[in-house]
Amino acid sequence: MDSALLFSFLLVDLLLVCVPGADWAYVITTALRGGSVLRAVAGLVCGYALHTALATAGLAVLVAGSPRLLTVLTVAGAGYLLRLGWGVLRRPAVPDADTTAAAEGRLFLRGATISGLNPKGLLLYLSVLPQFLTLRGGHLPVPVQTAALGLLHMACCAAVYLTVGALARALLAARPAAARAVTRTSGAAMLGIGAFLLVERLATL
Repeated sequence: MDSALLFSFLLVDLLLVCVPGADWAYVITTALRGGSVLRAVAGLVCGYALHTALATAGLAVLVAGSPRLLTVLTVAGAGYLLRLGWGVLRRPAVPDADTTAAAEGRLFLRGATISGLNPKGLLLYLSVLPQFLTLRGGHLPVPVQTAALGLLHMACCAAVYLTVGALARALLAARPAAARAVTRTSGAAMLGIGAFLLVERLATL
């Protein structure tokens, strides 16, 4: 693949990853409640690995060409965002809150579910990533290009989210009021994004 194209994708991808959303809220909440940030981030990256595998197999093109299927996935993701946002508003994370062993054991699975249903992930794989594929000429096959871009996105997610978790634990651990404000803001943002996506998608029916 062309190095300039890869660099352009990296810039766009980092911009999307650095926009706070469900992934950020999950990492921050995990950090403040004393959970394993590494396990949570590994789950999030695993969810995007599934997106990458499906896109590489050509299913992303199929979904993008099927408005009904795209609507179902978008509505499911938006509904999950609404549920997460409401949960964060009702129970904002505070530093050093007790984390049960059962909850700790579900960190990976919940992370994979959050990223797997994240509408921002669907946007990336269905709308953004295809714009950086080279379909003609003596370039790598499209599935190989798709896999490479997907792996680059996963690496960006891992780097950014691990940094977010470390900063949340370092900067908010001794500031319960600030921690509540940050998590409530994240919850409100998820509610807003979820509602917007839901209304926008249903309006196209």
